[in-house]
Amino acid sequence: MKTKKKENIIIIAILVVMLIAIIGVSYAAFNFSQQGNTPNKITTGSITMTYEESDNTISIGNALPTTDTTGMARLKEGEYFDFTVSSEITGEVNINYEISAKEVEEGTIDGSNIKLYLTKLNEDGTEEQLMTPETYNEETTSNKFTGRPANEMSLYTSSMNSSESNDYRLRMYVTEEYNPQGDGGNLTFTVQVNVYGKAGDKIPVTAGPVNEVLMSNIPEDNQYDDGTDTFITGEDPNNYVWYSGKLWRAVSVNNEAKTTKLVTQWNITSTTYNASGSNAFEGSYMESWLNDTTVDGFLGNLREPDKFIVMDAKWNATENMFSGKPPSESDGGIIVEDAIGLLNTYEYATSYRGISFRDGYLNNGLNWWTLTPSGTNNVLNVDHNGSSGNSSTVTGGGVRPSINLKSSVKVADGNGTIDNPYRLEGDNDTNLSGTYLKDRFSGEYIKFGTGENNLYRIVSHENGIGTKIVSAEPLKSSGEFIESAFGSNGTFSSENTIGTFLNGDYLNSYVDSSYSSMIEDSTTWYLGAIRSGTSYKLAKYTDETGNTLTSSTTDAKVGLLRYGELMSGQFERYGVKGGTSNTGLTTDYWLLTPYNTSYLYYISPGGGSSRTTLSRSYSIRPSLNLKSNVVITSGDGTKNNPFQIELSN
Repeated sequence: MKTKKKENIIIIAILVVMLIAIIGVSYAAFNFSQQGNTPNKITTGSITMTYEESDNTISIGNALPTTDTTGMARLKEGEYFDFTVSSEITGEVNINYEISAKEVEEGTIDGSNIKLYLTKLNEDGTEEQLMTPETYNEETTSNKFTGRPANEMSLYTSSMNSSESNDYRLRMYVTEEYNPQGDGGNLTFTVQVNVYGKAGDKIPVTAGPVNEVLMSNIPEDNQYDDGTDTFITGEDPNNYVWYSGKLWRAVSVNNEAKTTKLVTQWNITSTTYNASGSNAFEGSYMESWLNDTTVDGFLGNLREPDKFIVMDAKWNATENMFSGKPPSESDGGIIVEDAIGLLNTYEYATSYRGISFRDGYLNNGLNWWTLTPSGTNNVLNVDHNGSSGNSSTVTGGGVRPSINLKSSVKVADGNGTIDNPYRLEGDNDTNLSGTYLKDRFSGEYIKFGTGENNLYRIVSHENGIGTKIVSAEPLKSSGEFIESAFGSNGTFSSENTIGTFLNGDYLNSYVDSSYSSMIEDSTTWYLGAIRSGTSYKLAKYTDETGNTLTSSTTDAKVGLLRYGELMSGQFERYGVKGGTSNTGLTTDYWLLTPYNTSYLYYISPGGGSSRTTLSRSYSIRPSLNLKSNVVITSGDGTKNNPFQIELSN
């Protein structure tokens, strides 16, 4: 498993960087400035990569704000930029490469008003979408696997292991949300487009069981065998996995059973761990939520769990084991058998072995629970900067579920990078056109709505016939999160402040008629109160058995998620990796679950949940139910290729 060819270890150090071109966008005159059409070529002992630009120029007058539909389809001369990246590779070498954009010559229009869209040109003249239109946004961290530095916008990442040539087409345009009135015209924004390439081990795509493919492509320096499990360590190894609508990180492989432990990259929800004075995982609210097989819990919304995951996995919940390997069951360790669990602090600490906790790959910039109890009333958690601390079991913390993939599960596609995670056999659906959305899985992405607020995720199929969805992030206006007061009391309805907005302005301004016709006219929203140290089930049911629905409800077309509901977590970093500052990518947003008539729950930017007075103004993530006859027309449900949908006849 760990054997590496000496030649490949040497090749890893080879870095290829190519300056492609400079593209300028001007509000009054969208134009392209190129550096000539002489091919640019970089040659090393093993790799030759060439960029050759076309002689097209992008030049359109009066570049007014435009919709994605128009911007993605522009084909007139001067409205796009074509270029080619080719390679000549000597020997059996894999090249991981990345196309990126970097703002140069500080413009007079902000990048938040500019969108870029990249496609690949096929031999038959068709275009293959490589990224959805994205607002210019620079990555805060570098990519050591391709050589791309920090503070550039990543457009596309791929790899090649033989001599090949690929043609690309780039479009750039002003977003439709931009208001040109009063700007004086002649606004400019300029980016430099770069390609970075780096040699590494040849990455197989379909090469057998997950444990073998995964570990054969993790460098020895990023592996640690403690005698029981082989852990993946480091800052950002290629250990991303996509399964059941969610992005996961592979943590370890069991040496004997060959099972692979995964944990979600982001917080799927935020909820109370347990009642006061009870910090054991077994019997806790947390264990219940993770292993709840109904529509309300995590396990009940996973795709064919019996096929993919170990249903009687063992979770070491021994107290305060942050400083070393926990005792085994035979040595007195506390072992709980469940399908779903959490990581313990030993597993978390081992992931950043040899480096700072701030830099480890499991530091997702959010606050989240571990499995490890501490003292009488506390459980250890991970903070947004990657450090570990105590939290009372009655507080609401972020939840990153963990599973163990069976040894028989195989890789179907992908190379383990964030842009191309490993896909699993049986979960790598293609040609989904005509499939009903009601048959898909929690977490999958959907294009729904207009402008910058057009990305949604499946929550569940709570009403049994349709699909409950929620906006992937809180609503924005020109790149900034919008905020709203909740209302005069903590009871949500279509007539209080936030309910009036959701069922009025939101439907009129954020969702056009082609989408609003897909929404169920009325949905029942559950308004059960959650008091300190009580179960997530009380937000929907009269008691913790979950047998009788609460009578505290309201009917409305659009609502919000409730406390402890799937997909109510944060899906971006709050804390900058390696530091403590705020990324600005997350914000406070309302839930509809009350604490009482004066206090209401919300999700914090760091991923936890708490209650606040109604005098505050927080952001909004609309939730709604789509009709049972909504069908998929294209896409695979990932963030980079969300489902496109329509109503069937």
